[in-house]
Amino acid sequence: MKANEIREMNLEELHRKVNDLKEELFNLRFQHEIGQLENPNRMKQTRRDIAQVKTIIREVELKNKTVEEKVIS
Repeated sequence: MKANEIREMNLEELHRKVNDLKEELFNLRFQHEIGQLENPNRMKQTRRDIAQVKTIIREVELKNKTVEEKVIS
């Protein structure tokens, strides 16, 4: 997943994406425990995707906060 693609999403879509990725990670962990996971690197990539989306969510929140402060001032 590319950062540019993520940045084009709105805040609601980003939160939905994080929830989907967390659910995917849960399923991957479960598959890993029962020995059915074919590609363990998917777990690592999914964790990185979650972190990337959360980082962009934080960037958007800070940007919105800065814009609100400028409007109030």
